[in-house]
Amino acid sequence: MTKPPLRPDLESLSAYLAPQLEAPVRLNTNECPFPPPEAFSRDLAEATARIPFHRYPDREATALRKGLAELTGHPVEGVWAANGSNEVIQHLCLAYGGPGRAALVFEPTYSLHKLIPRMVGMEIVDARLGEGFRIDERAVEAVSEHRPSIIFVCSPNNPTGNAQPADLVAPLCEAAEGLVIVDEAYGEFGGETAYPLVQEHENLVVVRTFSKAFSLAAVRLGYALASPSVVEDMAKVRLPYHLSALTQAAGEVALRHVSAARDLLERIREQRDRILHELGGFEGVEVFPSDSNFVLLRTSVEAPVLWQALLDRGVLVRDVSAYPGLERCLRVTAGTPEETGAFLAALPEALEEVA
Repeated sequence: MTKPPLRPDLESLSAYLAPQLEAPVRLNTNECPFPPPEAFSRDLAEATARIPFHRYPDREATALRKGLAELTGHPVEGVWAANGSNEVIQHLCLAYGGPGRAALVFEPTYSLHKLIPRMVGMEIVDARLGEGFRIDERAVEAVSEHRPSIIFVCSPNNPTGNAQPADLVAPLCEAAEGLVIVDEAYGEFGGETAYPLVQEHENLVVVRTFSKAFSLAAVRLGYALASPSVVEDMAKVRLPYHLSALTQAAGEVALRHVSAARDLLERIREQRDRILHELGGFEGVEVFPSDSNFVLLRTSVEAPVLWQALLDRGVLVRDVSAYPGLERCLRVTAGTPEETGAFLAALPEALEEVA
């Protein structure tokens, strides 16, 4: 038997790849460099011991969603949780996308905002961010012209690092006939949140994650803040018992350690600002403002060559030069003080070698 044919619309699709190479200093995937506090690990062990593993988990993730409602001040009926923010986006695309519908993205931006809609058969409409990688008046024009079913806004934007002000998001919600998704995976690190607009616009969804701010990348837990009617639609497309008891327990315990998570955020911001400050004095390096836990930089040399020179020195960063408008650009995650120091020491050596 030969392999059955792939869906024709997926023939040109490439799988999402973020290679994890072995390196002493890994600053390429925007993870939190610090582990959760020891108290979290102890509490999670106790919570895990109480799980009845022979039973299915709570299908509605009731306790977790109530905890998120208390954290955010959003009605619990409008809170949704899933396996990472990417699955939240997948649920939204399944509910509001599909063949014959289009998703609008503003490049350069997070690649999954194009990949997930493609998975469900949507057409992709590319628009460009304006000066400073900000949404401008052309964004509303693109909405009116293409009438997309889903519009993606990444804020802070990955890989550029800047947040989109709420007064730039509001016109999109007003012009859109479809759904506006604001991906705030890095929102806790800085910038203005679009969340207040959710109260005014039923077609707006704010998506967040536990991977960054709560230092729980391994757990794969994300959530959405939306109108209750949107959450009802998302429930129609989720798989049964989609969120495991282990994942729910990790989220519930993490919500009891919010103050510790905020302390970690401040430590990460310090390293981000250290990178911004020190790179600002590097000759031949353009550094872009960041509201996130990473920094985008452009040099005069080709990015793949500089990326390899840094890796040869034990520092792994992300080559983002293939993104539209990001020629000769690398992205570096804020690490521990030691990891950040290793990057800052390696960069001038690598630049001198390849110049």
